[in-house]
Amino acid sequence: MKVLFLNHTGEFQAKWEGPSGLSLLTIAHECGLEMEGACEGNMACATCHVILAEADFKRVPMASDDEEEMLDFVPFLTSRSRLGCQVIVEECEDEMIVTLPKETTSFL
Repeated sequence: MKVLFLNHTGEFQAKWEGPSGLSLLTIAHECGLEMEGACEGNMACATCHVILAEADFKRVPMASDDEEEMLDFVPFLTSRSRLGCQVIVEECEDEMIVTLPKETTSFL
């Protein structure tokens, strides 16, 4: 599986290639990206907010009600926003494209 990370202006930040089954938060940390994940992946802070490309957003399972509630409070929310701790990368031939928002806010 391949994941490409872009910043909020669309500039390349990192590329990752590895096995499926990891969260985008874990992958971002493996790439050395500054994605806080203050709650350590427990869906309690929203500091791992990411924006998925349209095709990727349609491909991953829908957000749970709890994730949707947490996303309601993030700055720079889009229709394709997700929490990186909740998106598990599954095997796919296409590269997943993930945009990091301009900033995140912790609710802890």
